[in-house]
Amino acid sequence: MESALYIVSTPIGNLKDITLRAIEVLKDIDFVACEDTRVTSFLLSQYEIKKELISLNAVNENKKLDYVLSRIEHGESCALCSDAGTPGISDPGVRLISAAIRRQLTVIPIPGVTAAIAAISASGLPTDSFLFEGFLPQKKGRQKKLKELSEIDKTIILYESTYRIEKLLEELNEHMPHRQITVARELTKKFEEFWRGKPGDLLEQLKDRTTKGEFVVIISPLSWREHI
Repeated sequence: MESALYIVSTPIGNLKDITLRAIEVLKDIDFVACEDTRVTSFLLSQYEIKKELISLNAVNENKKLDYVLSRIEHGESCALCSDAGTPGISDPGVRLISAAIRRQLTVIPIPGVTAAIAAISASGLPTDSFLFEGFLPQKKGRQKKLKELSEIDKTIILYESTYRIEKLLEELNEHMPHRQITVARELTKKFEEFWRGKPGDLLEQLKDRTTKGEFVVIISPLSWREHI
């Protein structure tokens, strides 16, 4: 197999969403750099794949760069995996990929599931132009960012955790109360569901819904109206 860094997308919930090419690459590469070795080990075991796993996450990424890249420079092949979805998309991996490019190593994407695209495809909101913002700042700069987003005339994609989804909806109700929102919860998993409505409507619905899980929040463009 070609000596390279392979960016391997993995399922965000349903393990059947892995691609045939991803399985093939994971079988053939020399080792895997992954966010959590326990998560990746479980995924590989479903396809009877055994590989050397190296932990590479937000905390240790800088420390592991030289080790991983030096092995590729000496002819090995490495798969980069996050716990779910595409590495580098609100997940660790960007620094490793950038360093590999600076060293003129081959970087090969193995495309697959990304929560943002899965959510917007089923949102019913415009997809011709959108802004992916990922996770908002937890504290400093959060309100400033929300104000900036309220003035943008594009579909906006946010990620949010189970701990802050209610807070985010309250903030959206303050900054953009008339925008249409689609909230995707637990995408591709057993309890997948979509919530749709204006922020105030969704806050009212929360009284009868669970807020556990992982969330993608899609916000309609400033000029968009539901009847269009």
